Amino acid sequence: MESDDAKVVFDSRFFRVYKDGHVQRHRPIEKIPPADDLHSGLRAKDVVVSPETGVSVRLLLPKIKDPDQKLPLLFYIHGGGFSFESAFSPRFDAYLKSLVSQANVIGVSVEYRLAPEHPIPACYDDSWAALQWVASHANGNGPEPWLNSYANLSRVFIVGDSAGANISHTLMVRVRSLGLAGANVVGMVLVHPYFGGTTDDGVWLYMCPNNGGLEDPRLRPTAEDMAMLGCGRVLVFLAENDHLRDVGWNYCKELKKSGWEGMVETVESHGERHVFHLMNPTCENAATLMGKIVSFLNQE
Repeated sequence: MESDDAKVVFDSRFFRVYKDGHVQRHRPIEKIPPADDLHSGLRAKDVVVSPETGVSVRLLLPKIKDPDQKLPLLFYIHGGGFSFESAFSPRFDAYLKSLVSQANVIGVSVEYRLAPEHPIPACYDDSWAALQWVASHANGNGPEPWLNSYANLSRVFIVGDSAGANISHTLMVRVRSLGLAGANVVGMVLVHPYFGGTTDDGVWLYMCPNNGGLEDPRLRPTAEDMAMLGCGRVLVFLAENDHLRDVGWNYCKELKKSGWEGMVETVESHGERHVFHLMNPTCENAATLMGKIVSFLNQE
């Protein structure tokens, strides 16, 4: 007979929670240590941002050809339904290395705490803490030598996919409302963003016990928040066969109507599914997607 503790109290396509608090994810979280790329000259290392929470980042430094040149900084927030994946996973490690090398930017990939063990808003707060840590290097006297020596913090870009795109939007609202002393966020890239209005909403509400219901602004951004985005350019990628396509289109439409004074570009990949560029990074549409991100990061 099944014990009482073995009873499932919540089940979703991402994870299952038992009465005793045990969480069973439906896919494993694989992590690899940082490794330099001898072919491209890229260097990598992990840095703890907050000993209290354990939040850390993976730093990626492209080959430095001119030690006096400061490089733009790409602040990346991975997806995974707020509850799985990692900045240290083979998939995200490889993708970010390729993006950093092609764009010639410094990469900072955030390892935030995952729900449901760490309920939302931990992921938002951890990402904000990491962004503030980046900004602490503005005067060249922060704790990380690579950022002190090579980062141009007047050109910061926030990039995220899926749940990470949702977190990216929330960070941009905070940048405008709270400020980010020493750093200037130029643009934001959202790849297949998650927002409210899908069958995943119930999972988000479960992971965020203190929520505002289906109208919570982190789920359904308000016009007021959109008008306050702390950057001047936004690039949004959608996939034709993605279940998040419609909410992504709606975000772009509402952003244009909000009174925000920046410029937004929307790119749809036809015949593709959610995060296809991570699943099949060598396909033609994935190469096109990365090329557009590289151009966006390099645009003056």
